[in-house]
Amino acid sequence: MRSISDTIARLRPQSITSGADRLSDLAEPFDNPGALRARAYIPDDLAPGAPLVVVLHGCTQTAAGYDHGSGWSDVADRHGFALLFPEQTRANNPNLCFSWFQDGDTRRGQGEVASIHAMIGAMSAAHDLDPARVYVTGLSAGGAMTAAMLATYPEVFAGGAIIAGLPHGVASGVPQALERMRGQGLPDARTLARAVRNASPHTGPWPRVSVWHGGADATVAPPVGEAVVAQWRAVHGLPATPSEEDVVDGHAHRMWRDARGRVAVEAHVIRGMGHGTPLDAEDCGVGGAFMLDVGVSSTLRIAESWGLTGTAAPRRVRAQPKVQAQAHAPTPPPRPHAAYAGKVIEDALRAAGLMH
Repeated sequence: MRSISDTIARLRPQSITSGADRLSDLAEPFDNPGALRARAYIPDDLAPGAPLVVVLHGCTQTAAGYDHGSGWSDVADRHGFALLFPEQTRANNPNLCFSWFQDGDTRRGQGEVASIHAMIGAMSAAHDLDPARVYVTGLSAGGAMTAAMLATYPEVFAGGAIIAGLPHGVASGVPQALERMRGQGLPDARTLARAVRNASPHTGPWPRVSVWHGGADATVAPPVGEAVVAQWRAVHGLPATPSEEDVVDGHAHRMWRDARGRVAVEAHVIRGMGHGTPLDAEDCGVGGAFMLDVGVSSTLRIAESWGLTGTAAPRRVRAQPKVQAQAHAPTPPPRPHAAYAGKVIEDALRAAGLMH
């Protein structure tokens, strides 16, 4: 079992991806019980009825930093869709993690999920966006909050992509959160599906879900990604055996099709990759801490799977996947506040009785 001190070390920020801030604050008023900041990106000359993608950053990251690393606003410029970036505040969580492990922030109509839902409504109305083409994606804590949004407001989303995240409803408080991140105490598929079905009055149809996870993730263990897959397979009533398996950019890709032949659940496992968002900086995005230039553009692949790019990206074959050279590359030096953020985590764990 990994020690608490090791978990703390892995959660400490190594650096926050920097770069020009392309986002603006959402000016429209919205209910905000979760006290989040709302940031947005609207491409020039955005057509009426455009899609909306909601993007949720990971711990220690900002909305602008995650956009810079992932390249979402570049892809939005190319293909004409709007972006909403809910942003955590230090007043809520000093380490900037979305509160996916707090019951009051992951229940429909309450806390952070209610704030994000209200932001979507305000932005959609202000920019005349298509309510049938709203999608959500996120990394790590943002991936877990993506799962919470898909569970609590499934009628809002056509699809979601969970990157190095956790299933909805598996933790209540910091101790359970740390256990689940290590892959301990994960419920079975039926129990996981029940957590989604009990999270809202919705009875279907359900959003399509894409799961991305590093095969060498030491922060959120790979079995946790499989639990995310199991949760949404069971929600969709799909068997354990995938409908199809292939290789995308040198890495395993599984698909589960529903009765209509639509890919309802898919899973990408990036061999040798640690904790972060997989990128191909030749396509879009910039590598950095938790933004891993491994020759796989999850941003473009996700946008493609949602029909936002118009055409499918080529499935390149590499004899030696780039991940082998990049997944464990040295990270940039920490910013000045990194030590402070680590102390905050330690203080929080002491308060929770996890550290002395």
